Amino acid sequence: MSNILNKTIVLVLNRNWQAINIRTPADVFCQMATNGATALDIEGESHIRPVHWDEWITLLVREGDHAVRTARGAIRVPTVIVAVNFAKVPKKRPKLSAKNIRERDGNRCQYTGRLLHPDEGSLDHVVPRSRGGRDTWENLVWSAKDVNQRKADRLRHEAGLKLLSVPRAPKELPATHYLRNSHGVAEWELFLKA
Repeated sequence: MSNILNKTIVLVLNRNWQAINIRTPADVFCQMATNGATALDIEGESHIRPVHWDEWITLLVREGDHAVRTARGAIRVPTVIVAVNFAKVPKKRPKLSAKNIRERDGNRCQYTGRLLHPDEGSLDHVVPRSRGGRDTWENLVWSAKDVNQRKADRLRHEAGLKLLSVPRAPKELPATHYLRNSHGVAEWELFLKA
């Protein structure tokens, strides 16, 4: 139970009740205690009630709720809070990774167009690192391993290769797009619906 304070298990909504983040109970309790957030007391879709810190610390811990033990007794960990002074939905771009490059490129070799299984492809630097190429969205593509080995540290025209499309960074999307209910918290589904 002591580790519960540092697990990201609380969904954060903006003041318009749009999902924007996931936080730890430690962060959430600080926000609530300073009146930056209110917790939602949720009992099904029909009973959702905002509760301020002073009342929250007096609520009973229900069966199945996470709780933190204190000298004054157990305090229920909210599953969802509302950041009362925050209205925006932040935008994010996916992290630069082999998986995300592969997804951006549709699992296709960007030189041959061949559809690849994940183990058949690898990242290729359009401008090789040995020639000053960097790890950026615009310089990385998904390539068949045999094509990547044949290209080696040459530029694509030197290897007789053409790109199917110009690699670009994916557009930023609302943070909500990237939020996942990996803990299976039922209350989150009320706010993560598309």
